[in-house]
Amino acid sequence: MSKRVVLLGHPVSHSLSEALQKAAFATLGIDATYEPVDTPVKDLADAVEALRGEEYLGANISVPHKDRVVTLVDRLTEEAQHTGAVDTITCEGDRLVGHNTDVLGFKPALEQLVGSQKMPRSAVVLGAGGGARAVVYTLIREGFQHIVVFNRHLHRAERLTRHFARSAAHMELRAKPWHESVIEAELAKTDILVNTSSVGRDADESPIPAELLPPDILVLDLHYVPKETRLLRDARAAGASEAMNGDVMLLGQSAAAFELWTGQNAPLHTMREQLEASRNVTEVPVATTTENRPVDAGGEGADSEPKSGAAEAAEAEPEREAEPETEPEPETEAEAGAKE
Repeated sequence: MSKRVVLLGHPVSHSLSEALQKAAFATLGIDATYEPVDTPVKDLADAVEALRGEEYLGANISVPHKDRVVTLVDRLTEEAQHTGAVDTITCEGDRLVGHNTDVLGFKPALEQLVGSQKMPRSAVVLGAGGGARAVVYTLIREGFQHIVVFNRHLHRAERLTRHFARSAAHMELRAKPWHESVIEAELAKTDILVNTSSVGRDADESPIPAELLPPDILVLDLHYVPKETRLLRDARAAGASEAMNGDVMLLGQSAAAFELWTGQNAPLHTMREQLEASRNVTEVPVATTTENRPVDAGGEGADSEPKSGAAEAAEAEPEREAEPETEPEPETEAEAGAKE
């Protein structure tokens, strides 16, 4: 029987993750499909429940469902529990396990950004969605002592910092309002800037003005389309020590998800080649699930996943991951931890 992997999000489009996973399945001769399915909030519980069927290997979870899925699976990995976000689901018999592969992708990206120098101790994070949770969790575990989170909607950044309050008790983790003067002051005394917001998918837009960027800073933009974002160009012009896009994180989390579903090592060379080949292909919107169509999805778990025109129209501000309809309960706290 052909197996299925689906991407559940709203809105959702055919994505680079879809292209990477299909290429990986084909390379290793795995009889499986990867399908994006637009899944409104009202359909999410049924869509997740359907994954218990024997035809499923699992799913990726995209915005705005990463926190909502936490209560819909039977078990969470340490990273998913600590971050309060799920971006990948696997099937263990009829039990569903929630994972956070964003954490697994961000750590090697951070290590490549820093290179041979000593791991820095301060960071500014733009955005407060599922990707930001994976970033903050990893920074805390890597020993950072000062992290500031900016989001256009301050209450979302405050919710993120509250989530990690216990694990961050030994250091300074703060949410601050999205004002240029405040961002500039923080950037002047930080080592690393990480953009997890959705601003930057357009080659000419950046989450912050170029003049706010100091020299010698390390910049990681989690976007991978376009390959070089406006933020990265501005950072290099300002004299950044290093400026990287989200390729390493995307490949890392995609490979981790593939290995969780299949139990086989991901063909990274194939996935890397497919990323370059597919990067600039125009994406096609996916039809919303209907009663006639089985709930199945294919796609990407990261906040920075490029979206269709409908998605762009629906999201006009930095970190446009949709607000949960109700405020999620704080994780009991085995928590300040990881996964997208």
